[in-house]
Amino acid sequence: MSESEQQSLVATTVALDAGSETLEDLLALLPARRRVLSWVRHGEGLVGWGTAAEIRTSGPERFAHATKWFEELAAVSTVSDAVGEPGTGLVGFGSFAFADLPGFSVLKIPSVIVGKRGDVAWVTTVGPAATPPPPLAPTPPPEAPRDVVFADAYVDGEHWMRIVADAVSRLQDGDLDKVVLARDLLAAASAPIDIRAVLRRLAAAYPTCWTFHVDDLFGATPELLVRRERGLVTSRVLAGTIWPTGEDAHSVESSDHALAASLAASSKNLEEHEYAARSVADALEPHCSSMNVPEAPFVLKLPNVMHLATDITGVASDGVSSLDLAAALHPSAAVGGTPRKEAVALIAEIESMERARYAGPVGWMDASGDGEWGIALRSAEMIDDRTARLFAGCGIVASSDPETELAETQAKFVPIRDALS
Repeated sequence: MSESEQQSLVATTVALDAGSETLEDLLALLPARRRVLSWVRHGEGLVGWGTAAEIRTSGPERFAHATKWFEELAAVSTVSDAVGEPGTGLVGFGSFAFADLPGFSVLKIPSVIVGKRGDVAWVTTVGPAATPPPPLAPTPPPEAPRDVVFADAYVDGEHWMRIVADAVSRLQDGDLDKVVLARDLLAAASAPIDIRAVLRRLAAAYPTCWTFHVDDLFGATPELLVRRERGLVTSRVLAGTIWPTGEDAHSVESSDHALAASLAASSKNLEEHEYAARSVADALEPHCSSMNVPEAPFVLKLPNVMHLATDITGVASDGVSSLDLAAALHPSAAVGGTPRKEAVALIAEIESMERARYAGPVGWMDASGDGEWGIALRSAEMIDDRTARLFAGCGIVASSDPETELAETQAKFVPIRDALS
């Protein structure tokens, strides 16, 4: 449904038994089709399928266009919500382009949404008229992809290191403080890829991340750009990375302490993280009546890497929606750089690839404005039913080493590579 064809919808939310075996794995409820949606962490969150309405937009006003469309649709729609939790009623799943141009963004309202948080679960149906909820049952485990071949996409590793060296030279000249540079890989499978298998593998391997899929963009992001829930605003900043290499990759768990200590003491990583945390705090401040910004980051451990992390919280003061907040935050220094305008311009000049929706906001919003938006990291996009494009990036500062940054991208490709192969 386009903006010009907008009509009212009827959304009906009913409660489910959260303890039911049927709801043990939300991703197992997804039917066998590519046009499914997910936002799941620790077995909770939202999944959906079908399309009741959607908007596709682009350009610098993409967030405003999507927000206006959703708010106007919600205003004329009929909602019956017997649960009353964030994520019930009318809900849109969205994925937004990193840059103003090129690239498209999408906000999609599925025809069926199943949600779970704590001891509360629900199903929502959306359509032109009231619709009873469909029968819900776990599907058999789909077959994982086989015979997947990976190859460089826009640039190879040597070329990319030259790009990083160029950026370092400019940083040392004082043109800017930090820039995030990304690269991509192509994955070609010998048979069609069942995205449900990929999502279930990601969720099992990275339960602390948000496993998402919106309009062929999928991944397991560790970074929560912003959450708005009943007036409380939360953002998790990740910047600064370390990973096991050589013998470290096979050493005992106690080596994690040494890696964490090394990361927390790294001046390069601390500098990178400070820029990212400050950019988020500065962007949120105009929209919050009070804020808490921790003085020092903590170390977040994932199965393949560790990050410096800071959780920033605030109280929303001006009634903005979660998508409005995501738009104000994007692109943070964690995916763009510092200063923002100069860093984004440098990315467009030297990165040598189109990011599309990589590193853009991805998540969901309900009609009250509550929602969760992550950053589309550790992600890939389906090009066709047998081909995916994988993305990974690094924060570059004046002290960065191109070979080390290349190795960091290789570590960040691991979640999607493993899930695909």
